[in-house]
Amino acid sequence: MTALGNKRYLFNIFGAVIVAFWLTMIGMLVRKVDFKKQKTGIGFENSVITIDSAQREWKDIYLKDKKVGYAVNLIKPFKEGYFIQEEILLKLNLMDMSRSIHTVTQSRVDDKFLLKSFYFKMTSGVVSFNISGKVEGDRLLIVTGKGRKQKTRSIKLARPPMMGTGMGHFFKNRKISIGDTFNIPVFDPSTMSQKETVVRVVSRERIKINRMTYDAFRLETEMWGKLMTFWLDKDGGTLKEEGFMGMSTVKSSAANAPLGLEDREADDFYELTAVTMDKELPDPDRLSYLKLRLDGIDYVKEFQNAWNNGRQRFHNGVLEINKEKPPFKTSYSIPFDRSGDALMAFLEPEFNIENDAKEIIEMARRITGDENDPLVVTRKLLRWVYGNIEKRPVVSVPSALEVLRTRVGDCNEHATLLTALLRASGIPARLSTGLVYNRRKFFYHAWTEAYVGEWISMDATLNQLPADVSHITLMRGNLDKQLEITGLIGKLKLKLMDYRYD
Repeated sequence: MTALGNKRYLFNIFGAVIVAFWLTMIGMLVRKVDFKKQKTGIGFENSVITIDSAQREWKDIYLKDKKVGYAVNLIKPFKEGYFIQEEILLKLNLMDMSRSIHTVTQSRVDDKFLLKSFYFKMTSGVVSFNISGKVEGDRLLIVTGKGRKQKTRSIKLARPPMMGTGMGHFFKNRKISIGDTFNIPVFDPSTMSQKETVVRVVSRERIKINRMTYDAFRLETEMWGKLMTFWLDKDGGTLKEEGFMGMSTVKSSAANAPLGLEDREADDFYELTAVTMDKELPDPDRLSYLKLRLDGIDYVKEFQNAWNNGRQRFHNGVLEINKEKPPFKTSYSIPFDRSGDALMAFLEPEFNIENDAKEIIEMARRITGDENDPLVVTRKLLRWVYGNIEKRPVVSVPSALEVLRTRVGDCNEHATLLTALLRASGIPARLSTGLVYNRRKFFYHAWTEAYVGEWISMDATLNQLPADVSHITLMRGNLDKQLEITGLIGKLKLKLMDYRYD
């Protein structure tokens, strides 16, 4: 695709991240389970629930009061255990563009719902993401890609894992009472992240669903700083789930679940996550200095490490950002190679930054030729990604190889591919996640940082090197880190204190 002129085409990171959170709530995740019922000491491993025939459960999915999808879960006996499948269909409004997302999760589990193998696929338009895994002893083998592009990663397990799609069945016919607590270390295959979650049974309530009233148990947990609530009927069946931003799922039926998706248009997903500021910020592209007060959140250590680094300075709730100014110092000829240097970690491939793949390496060489100046190579790669990737909001797990194939994506796809190309060229690179100013608001966004002798920021979506100072870094790292900033949604408030131009 050709360059898009001087327009600020921004694509929110939450095309992937919010949907990952949503799928967490619906039950797409793999969970390493320590289902210790702390009040009574009853362990998960000591209990087996028998399901003798195939069962299906349907859920309507809502964004605020508008239906945007549905899910269906199937479980049936299979070889001394069970086969479980969950399909999810979502229709979301992203930047006034309707996007359909289809996911399929399949798993084989034993009679205690402990995982043997799983397969997950997410499809949205021309973009798809596939991942599968199987348990071998104390390790979970994760496979991404197909054929010659297939990659395998081994993860050591502290305990036998369980698919999240089977978790609802765990509570069926199980006696729970107010005050019970369950510890659940969560592993998410789409981001390779692990996080412990505590689920508490907090009360009994009467709720009405589809004109029927149920006597329900209310369960709560906190994930990424957000409260998630679940209601179970007396038999442990899931009646309703609520996340944040008005996300919810409600018990439905085979007849009703597919209905109503074409009748209403949901709120724009990106606008729902935007952060407003008390004043307008003119000409953000030209900014050289920005001073903001950050309110409404706790300044946790994980964020402060990114907020006080390089171009940013944070103190007593005030964040100052200075644009990096050339000439940038280069201290090496590529490839960067310093044994024992911590920067070497930023040359390593990751499950979605496949800089060791033949296609990525060959493209990087084709773009940069024999050039060995890291700053020159960085500029060439930035221009290529900006000019050749169609700027379109997508909902998937970004993969550098997939972006190179489809040549389409939002800010996550641009940043992920550029990071992979930089690493393939021998330049340490990392993902930066935060906010950027556009249309009188700050939107969540992703871009890249490269080490050329010093760390410099760049935005392949906007063709900026360095990135303007309306880019506020909140977190650095891959998707597991990006999920951490979901806790800021709806809490973060910005007050403009000062700004300057070049």
